[in-house]
Amino acid sequence: MFDLAELAEQAILVHVNFPQEHSNEDLQELTMLVASANVTAMHTITANRSAPDTRLFVGSGKAEEIKDAVEQFAASVVIFNHVLSPSQTRNLEQLFQARVIDRTTLILDIFAQRARTYEGKLQVELAQLQHLASRLVRGWDNAERQKGGIGLRGPGETRLETDRRLLRERVRALLQRLEKISTQREQGRKARQRSATPVVSIVGYTNAGKSTLFNRLTSATVYAADQLFATLDPTLRQIKLDNFGPIVLADTVGFIRHLPHNLVAAFKSTLQETRDADLQLHVIDGADPRKEDNIASVQQVLTDIDAAEVLQLQVFNKVDQFGQSARIEYGDDGLPRAVYLSALTGEGMLLLQQAIANLLSVEHLQLSLALPPQCAAWRAKLHEQQVISAERFDEQGTCWLDIRLSVAQWARMLKQSDGELENYIVIAPVI
Repeated sequence: MFDLAELAEQAILVHVNFPQEHSNEDLQELTMLVASANVTAMHTITANRSAPDTRLFVGSGKAEEIKDAVEQFAASVVIFNHVLSPSQTRNLEQLFQARVIDRTTLILDIFAQRARTYEGKLQVELAQLQHLASRLVRGWDNAERQKGGIGLRGPGETRLETDRRLLRERVRALLQRLEKISTQREQGRKARQRSATPVVSIVGYTNAGKSTLFNRLTSATVYAADQLFATLDPTLRQIKLDNFGPIVLADTVGFIRHLPHNLVAAFKSTLQETRDADLQLHVIDGADPRKEDNIASVQQVLTDIDAAEVLQLQVFNKVDQFGQSARIEYGDDGLPRAVYLSALTGEGMLLLQQAIANLLSVEHLQLSLALPPQCAAWRAKLHEQQVISAERFDEQGTCWLDIRLSVAQWARMLKQSDGELENYIVIAPVI
């Protein structure tokens, strides 16, 4: 019927309001998604319904109105701000004689455009194929026909069955490749854990300013733009905080309302960085009137990926746009719970670094040890884990060490030494 890979340039947008608040999407967000996909929105049609129509999603009268708009504006695609069933999509395409895509397909298309790394491209292709699996019948008007040609006539697979088999094989191959990459990621993650370098993951709603903040903190040049899902591939950089030490900063993909489950599953290894982080920086667009809804959406995604229990610091970005000054907001426990700043101008960045150091210090210990010569093996182990910040030997051969490591790491070392290391702690640093 229609070439599903063809990129349409002119679109009619369709948005339906339902009485159930949780079922509604945001029309402004649809406009931003369409712009991010490099598609021109020619006209927007809205409707109110108590429930979706099982055949056309919208009523027959509204469907005719959309059809007229397609003809009037010579549009080649109709974009629904909702998730459509395969049968609804097929029925609408037959009526409009134009390609019909839903919200999930639109997001997948944007991800496909943004993917740059090998892993990112594999993840997007996997999500697209999983989404396409139930929609293969759309592309065939004679899907039940058997293959023709010499050697292919007679009993055998139909064309649809062949496509489904090829799709399953491709999905299996992608999963194997991603599993290999995931193993490599896990090795790097374990190496960072052994070195006791804290990982700080930047999370937040798409277009909140995460990549701009990442660039400001790391002096990197990660692509940042005023569009949804400007960043797709995760980026990690190590920086050093004053009065604390080195940390690894991870920039991750932005979240969105009702993030497609296929994407969450496909990006499992990427989202692992968020789940295993020591601290999450939840970046919030403070100038967005929908910020409370956005915060709730991000928390829901974090819950879905089992990352809601990670220590979190809220970062209200763009203070230059909503008339507030940079500051740290403290909780009842005396620890930072929010920082107000502008990643674009740099206002409040020192406050953010201070807040990060304060929160990570709670989870880390700074100790001084005096190890006698017979404890050389423990000195070697501390060096192996890269937790030593200063070291010297005295005339008796005692090794004086300043170390910084996580609470969990110190507990493991005490257990391995049967508590012996505790005997070598000195009250104050001597170096």
